[in-house]
Amino acid sequence: MMQRMPLPYKRAICYSGFRDGQSPDDGVFPSEAEILEDLQLLEGHWDALRVYACDLHTERVLKVIERERLPFTVMLGAYIGAEVNNQGCPWGGVYSEETLEKNRQQNKEELDRAVLWANRYESIVDVVSVGNEATVDWTDHLIDPETVKAYAAYLRSRIPQPVTFCENYVPWLDKLKSLAQELDLIAIHTYPVWEYKTVAEAMDYTRKNYEVVQAAHPGKQIIITEAGWATASNGRGIPPENVGELYQEAYLRELLEWAERERILVYIFEAFDENWKGSDHPLEPEKHWGIYRADRSAKPALSLQR
Repeated sequence: MMQRMPLPYKRAICYSGFRDGQSPDDGVFPSEAEILEDLQLLEGHWDALRVYACDLHTERVLKVIERERLPFTVMLGAYIGAEVNNQGCPWGGVYSEETLEKNRQQNKEELDRAVLWANRYESIVDVVSVGNEATVDWTDHLIDPETVKAYAAYLRSRIPQPVTFCENYVPWLDKLKSLAQELDLIAIHTYPVWEYKTVAEAMDYTRKNYEVVQAAHPGKQIIITEAGWATASNGRGIPPENVGELYQEAYLRELLEWAERERILVYIFEAFDENWKGSDHPLEPEKHWGIYRADRSAKPALSLQR
């Protein structure tokens, strides 16, 4: 397989602009004016953005970057939904065959939008992901790795950009070895705080996550497409004493210094808190990963912006 050019080191961050009262689940998306406001906050501090789905939000992000000539590259994500039931998912993951078949059709449509936009915005989109956390044991949108491999091949035959797949570091060590052969680079997620690490243990843990995947795939570029630290928790999955805004600042400082020193592309998770995520509890950790709060006020980690 012809490998495409590796991605250069950049200051990179995950961007999802859904504000209070907005949600992809409800079909309420940020306006172009709101997106421009967000991107102007990030401009000059970050070079690369990661987006997650080929939806109206992403379409508007690409339009705004092109129209305003903003200096960002974009990792375009195709969000692929469940095609296989997952009895091991703690919060769902089991669907009717009718729903799974509908998802298969929607996934093909999502991939076609990725092809369209990667070509339409070739000067902005520098890498395309064929999915997000769709093969890990606990996912609620499980897809067979061989299907993901076929989807990656479909993309690679139709776009000039390198193609990857974004997943927790663990599946890359065994079940995704065949898929890795079809990809131009491997994208891992590392979350020490979800694995009960303290901030003092965190950077060493992230480094080891990276190194073990690199050792399993010599010759492949490994990038990190999610790494961050929650600033609040109701105890669901993360001990409340392990999170906080100062802990986030400390971990991200170490992470960014390591990434710059080693020239490893790392997408920080994430730019803005998203209150639509997770349960209704206000301290639900899924809501609190941004370096900005949902109202766009700054957390201490903002001091790390270039």
